[in-house]
Amino acid sequence: MEFRDLKAQYNKYKNEIDSAIQEVINNTNFIGGKEVNTLEQRLAEYVGVKHCISCANGTEAMTLLMMAWDIKEGDAVFVPDFTFFSTGEIVSFVGATPVFVDVDKDTFNIDTVKLEQAINKVLDEGKLTPKVVIPVDLFGLPADYIEIERIAKKYDIKVLEDAAQGFGGSINGKKACSFGDAATTSFFPAKPLGCYGDGGAIFTNDDELAELLNSLKVHGKGDNKYDNVRIGVNSRLDSIQAAVLNVKLTAFIEHELEDVNRVYRLYNEKLKGIVETPVIPESYVSSFAQYTIKLKSREERDALQTKLKENGIPSMVYYVKPMHKQSAWADSGFVESDFEATNELCDTVLSLPMHPYLSEYDINRVCEIISDMF
Repeated sequence: MEFRDLKAQYNKYKNEIDSAIQEVINNTNFIGGKEVNTLEQRLAEYVGVKHCISCANGTEAMTLLMMAWDIKEGDAVFVPDFTFFSTGEIVSFVGATPVFVDVDKDTFNIDTVKLEQAINKVLDEGKLTPKVVIPVDLFGLPADYIEIERIAKKYDIKVLEDAAQGFGGSINGKKACSFGDAATTSFFPAKPLGCYGDGGAIFTNDDELAELLNSLKVHGKGDNKYDNVRIGVNSRLDSIQAAVLNVKLTAFIEHELEDVNRVYRLYNEKLKGIVETPVIPESYVSSFAQYTIKLKSREERDALQTKLKENGIPSMVYYVKPMHKQSAWADSGFVESDFEATNELCDTVLSLPMHPYLSEYDINRVCEIISDMF
């Protein structure tokens, strides 16, 4: 059994993917070109924003926004404590200070009450200037943007939606990647919409920001790449990856998002009352980058993971270590009691196989083993 079955997806769309890649090779237009332009237009239309700017990966998508917004030393950027390292890394990379915020233990997303408390604490200390909050759509579920955007407006800070895992999710029909001042996603192969290497994108309705980002991602270009008007980076999505993504985007829209939610419902039905299953608030849709259950303790979680492995079933722990405990920020002086939910989640979460091609037979196998154990 595969944790996320990219082989099954490829086999289903082999002819379309191979043909799309071959066309790029035949045309020898490997950087930019129609595949990238088409993808950006389709992504912007799907999400419901004016601009999609593709780039090399999801981490650089966020870094480009830090550069465009001139985030620097002395600035505070608020980041959920329970997430992948890159969301905090891009803050430190530009010299700013990541301020980690505990999460809601039901949704796994940033706790909005604690976010406002963290902003006020920074203001009271007077050492840093609050500039940005980066909510993460963890495991495919959009964060609480209604409340986050209210708080951001109150304190005059920007919102960067980190939808690396969230592409396809929505709140009241409004798509992930359309919230805040700008949003980013990742096309890492295992993401809800993934390519066959690295890739990422930025989404915004801001015309000036889009123009600046298109310059920054190509060495700070002006009218052309040999007219350099600012210091930028080299961060482009190549045409072969765009060609693959164009095929996969069609599949994602036509059935994959619906199919992962079918798998979610089957899991929930079979695991109800046995373990804690994912909580999806009313009017929210998750794209289920992961299907994550909660156990009662680290020992129980580890025992279940061992049992699943013995039966040939893969599982993963996202995340074994919270952001505030990462060695890179060892000297930052965080207060451990501020992260009770995150610390508990790191000890108790377990992600099960999850993808659009997971059969009901395999779902039953996973659930029977879990049921037998408890």
